[in-house]
Amino acid sequence: MAKKQSQGAESSRKETGPNPIQRFIRYVEDARAELRKVSWPSLLETRKATLAVFSFVAVMALILWLVDLGLSAIIQSVLS
Repeated sequence: MAKKQSQGAESSRKETGPNPIQRFIRYVEDARAELRKVSWPSLLETRKATLAVFSFVAVMALILWLVDLGLSAIIQSVLS
């Protein structure tokens, strides 16, 4: 019974395909092919998106600061 399991493990290793170096080379080639298909944004689009993200982060920081300030005041009044 142990021999059958070990033979099954050996046969499954042989069926995995090419060696790891060939698989890595194929992976890199496929990744480069996919990167050629990507539609990259222009510099103007990138700047606009960056500005939108920074603006959103600033607004959220302000809102969270105000909430924190309010909760701190409530906790201070409850504890004192």
